Amino acid sequence: MVVGSGAREHIIAEKLAESGSTVYSVLTNLNPGLLELSTGCHSVTNYNSRNSQTSILDFAKASSVHCVVIGPEDPLANGMADMFWKHDIPVVGPTRQLAQIETSKGFTRELLEKYNIDASPRYRRFKTMHGASEFIDDLGDNYVVKFDGLMGGKGVKVAGEHLHSKEEALIYCKQLVDGSGTYIIEEKIFGEEFSLMSFCDGRKLAHMPAVQDHKRAYEGDIGPNTGGMGSYSDSNHSLPFLTEQDISDAREVNERVFHALINETGQGYKGILYGGFMITGHGIKLIEYNARFGDPEAMNLLTLLDSDFSEICYNITQGNLGNVTFRNESSVCKYIVPEGYGSNPREDATLIVNPGYAQTASLYYAAVNQIDGQITTTSSRAAALVSSSSTITKAEEKCESGLNFISGDNLYVRHDIAKEGLIKKRIENMEKIR
Repeated sequence: MVVGSGAREHIIAEKLAESGSTVYSVLTNLNPGLLELSTGCHSVTNYNSRNSQTSILDFAKASSVHCVVIGPEDPLANGMADMFWKHDIPVVGPTRQLAQIETSKGFTRELLEKYNIDASPRYRRFKTMHGASEFIDDLGDNYVVKFDGLMGGKGVKVAGEHLHSKEEALIYCKQLVDGSGTYIIEEKIFGEEFSLMSFCDGRKLAHMPAVQDHKRAYEGDIGPNTGGMGSYSDSNHSLPFLTEQDISDAREVNERVFHALINETGQGYKGILYGGFMITGHGIKLIEYNARFGDPEAMNLLTLLDSDFSEICYNITQGNLGNVTFRNESSVCKYIVPEGYGSNPREDATLIVNPGYAQTASLYYAAVNQIDGQITTTSSRAAALVSSSSTITKAEEKCESGLNFISGDNLYVRHDIAKEGLIKKRIENMEKIR
């Protein structure tokens, strides 16, 4: 059973179905891809209310589900994995305690510090305003203020971008304190971001290729932050601006954090451990951890996956993960979103899909609804197209060819993702920094 109704969950369901599994889905929107793939669907308004969780559990039992794959962070943060394990239903996704690796930035930073994992920038965790002003002074103009919890990607404020003075920063800190929240102030670091995820079975890890996501809404890496406008990976499972040592160092951080979680909690982490890293002039630094597949990165990774995905999921739950292999190809994913996504999105856009896209790309539906044969958008991302080929350039060209078959009103795509000019800019940036 797949919990979640976005493009990430669409490709998860597709790969499970391709592996011969019977798929059931729990949805908050009527995703046409999931509706088509699923033997049965259960619709809820949210994943986390007591009534919703009870109905989801009842649906899983009635469907004789053997394994649950949880896509989004909210159900993990609210203990859905714990609920299923309590009823002897295996889950790909960590328990609430282990999901703190995503839900509490303070927990993560302190875990790294306690176990001597040298991948954090300078930071301090605060519960009051005491000491915040002095620490900002200590960091100068290079600081970031982060809410210590989940805020849908809206809890991070960066000096020079969102915060234009120390006074603005302290006002934001006070807002977080008044909202009963702890917060982190940490050093602003410079470099290139990338994601490196690992399958975890509670005892060991299997690493996935590195992927670079693009958070900014508009071409040229400007505009508001979003859930992700698209992503790419390279055929050598690294990225053009990374060295072999960078990949090795990121994998080592994931491994050490995985074992630190076991030592700290007494529990084995079963699911996907997602390291969000930055390569800087001083090596690999951790930006944050997520407790699930990235979105859009899942589209790149599962497109390239060579191993049987159903087998991987079952083996994760049984603590019996074997070798996992990926094709040596490049991949490019681009999201189609409603106009204004990231700030003031249109909710009335229509998505028209000509099946000709399938000549060069695969399509995965996200936050859309299919009603009476018409696909309409919500305020979030609409659909993702992903292509693979021998090089990034060829994969990008195939993805663009597929996009020619997608139409509709009030839609937007970041066409510059994975194009040669943007990648060259990233390589040159790292050459200056190293």
